[in-house]
Amino acid sequence: MRSVRARAALGATVVVAVALVGAGLAVLLVLRANLTDQAGLQAEVAAREVAGQLALDVPYDRLEMREEEDHPVQVTDEDGRVVAVSKDLEAISGTGTDQVGPAPSPAVESSTGSGDDGSDDDGRDDNGRDDDNGGHGIPGRGEVDSGDPDFSNGTATVDGDTADYRFASVRATTSAGVTLTVHAGAPLAAEQEAVGTVRGAMLIGLPVLLLVVAGVTWLVTRRALRPVEGIRREMAAITASEDLGRRVPEPGSRDEIARLARTTNETLTALEASVDRQRRFVADASHELRSPIASLRTQLEVGAAHPELLDVPGAVADTVRLQALAADLLLLARLDAGERPGRTTLDLGALVHEEVSQRTGDRIPVAVSVPDSGVFEVAGSRGQLARVIGNLLDNAERHAERAVAVSLRAERGGVVVAVTDDGTGVPPDQRERIFERFVRLDDARTRDEGGAGLGLAIARDVAARHGGRLTVDGAPEGGARFELWLPSAG
Repeated sequence: MRSVRARAALGATVVVAVALVGAGLAVLLVLRANLTDQAGLQAEVAAREVAGQLALDVPYDRLEMREEEDHPVQVTDEDGRVVAVSKDLEAISGTGTDQVGPAPSPAVESSTGSGDDGSDDDGRDDNGRDDDNGGHGIPGRGEVDSGDPDFSNGTATVDGDTADYRFASVRATTSAGVTLTVHAGAPLAAEQEAVGTVRGAMLIGLPVLLLVVAGVTWLVTRRALRPVEGIRREMAAITASEDLGRRVPEPGSRDEIARLARTTNETLTALEASVDRQRRFVADASHELRSPIASLRTQLEVGAAHPELLDVPGAVADTVRLQALAADLLLLARLDAGERPGRTTLDLGALVHEEVSQRTGDRIPVAVSVPDSGVFEVAGSRGQLARVIGNLLDNAERHAERAVAVSLRAERGGVVVAVTDDGTGVPPDQRERIFERFVRLDDARTRDEGGAGLGLAIARDVAARHGGRLTVDGAPEGGARFELWLPSAG
C-alpha cells in the first residue's frame, strides 16, 4: 500500500474499529450486569416474601407465591426434597433439583401446622391463651437468613412457556427448627431483549461508522496532501528543466506543509545562489588562469625563437603567480567541500609575530602591538589561520600609503586581531562585496601587483570555519580596519 491516503484511512479505520469494539463490549457487559442484577433483586424480593411466610409457619398449600408476576418458586428442605412449588410450574433447572412435584416429609408436614400443635380447635392453647397465628404455629419463633442470597441462572417452564430466569435462594427456619430453602426466579427476557437490541444496533452501526471514518479520513488526507503533490510536480519540473529560478507553490495555511514549501523555496534559493557562485567561480578562475598561462607561453615561445630575448624574471613571476592562484583555488575547493579545521591550541600573538617577521620584502614596515599580559590562545588550524593573517597583511600592503599596523586584544570570550592601513579605505557600500570571490575594486585592478580577488574571500571562509568572523570598517587614520574575531581556546 504505497498511497499515504490509503495508509492513513486504513490506520484511522483500524484504530476506530478497535476502540468501538472495545467500547461496545464494555457497554454490553455493563448493561447485562445491571439488568441481571435487577432481575436478581426481583428474585430475592420474591424469595424473601415466601421465606417470611415459612418463618411464620404458613402451610405450604397456603403460601402466596406471586404467580401473576411470573416468578416461579420452588421450596426444598434440608434433604433437597421439594416441598412446595408455584402454580403451573412444569419444569425447572438451575436450582439444584429439577423436581416440580411437592413431596414433603411427615416431619415437615407436622412442623408447618398440620393441625396437631397442642392447641384447641378454637385457636387457643392448652392454657386457654389465644394463638396469634390462628392455629398455624407459634408466631415469631421462625427466622429468615438475613445474609446475601445465592444466585444462579436457569430455566423454567410455566404453563407451557419456557424462559430463562435469574434465581435467588433464601433460607428460612420454621418455629420447629426446620430449615427450608426458597428458590424464586425473575425472568431474564428484558435483559436478553435489551442486550440483543444493543448488539444488533452495534452490528449494523459499526460497519457504517467505519465506512464513514474511512471516507472522511481519505477525503481529509487527500485535501491535506494536495499541496504536497503540487510541490512534487514543481520539483519534478525544476529537475527536468534545470531551472533553479522556479519556486514551488506555497499554500496559504500555516501548517507543516506550508513550512515545508517555504523551506523548499529557501533551499532552492540557496542552491541557485550556490550554483551561480560556482559558475562565476569557474568563469573567474578560467579568466585568472588564462592571463598568467598566456603570458608564460608567450615568453617561452619568444625565448625558444630568440633566446637572447627570454625574460626569465617575468616567466618566474608568472609561474609564481600561477602557483599562488592554484593554491588559493585548492584551498577554496577544500573549504567548499566542508573540510573541518584542526583543533590544535595555538598562541595567536606568537603567530602574528611569526608572520610579520617573515615579511622581509614589504614596501611598508608592519607595526605590531601585542600586550605582554594576557592569553591569546585559540583552537584551530595553524596553517589556515596563518593564511588569514597573511592575506590581511597583503591587502593592507597593497592599499596603504605609509603605515600598516596589526594589534591584538581580548574581547567577549575571544581574541581580536586588527589590521589597519592609511590608504583610501573601503566605501561603505562595498564593504561586504569585497569578501566575494574574484572581486577587486577598480583601483586595485590598476595595480600590476593586484591579486586575483581571492584573499579576503578565503580569509572570511576560514574565519567562519573556526567559529569566528571577519569584518571591515573605517580606520582612524582614514584607511581600512579589518578585525578578525576568534573564540578563545578555553
